[in-house]
Amino acid sequence: MMMMMMHTMIILILSIMLMILIKIISKKSITDMNKLSPFECGMNTISYKRLPFSSHFFLIAVIFLIFDIEIILIAPTIMTMKTSFINMWMYTSFMFITIIIVGLYYEWFNSLIEWTK
Repeated sequence: MMMMMMHTMIILILSIMLMILIKIISKKSITDMNKLSPFECGMNTISYKRLPFSSHFFLIAVIFLIFDIEIILIAPTIMTMKTSFINMWMYTSFMFITIIIVGLYYEWFNSLIEWTK
């Protein structure tokens, strides 16, 4: 146990030292503000720097990400079915899927997943 803690501390110290070294080496000094400005054939920019972004698209992407992670979390439960009690496994899987379905119905009835309103 003591040896494992020592290895962990050594790895932690080496990681911190490496991060500090990278921070020191990659330090950039900006002396000319023109280097930060956008360049369009030597003229001022025509368009805005920031493009308009649909917040509804962002919401759909977050919902997709949540359901994608749900699939990743459900997949290992099949492997644990052999080693765990079947009643506990069924209860856990049922509760997890129920929470996800309730969330889906909430999003559906509040029209959060409709693309156009």
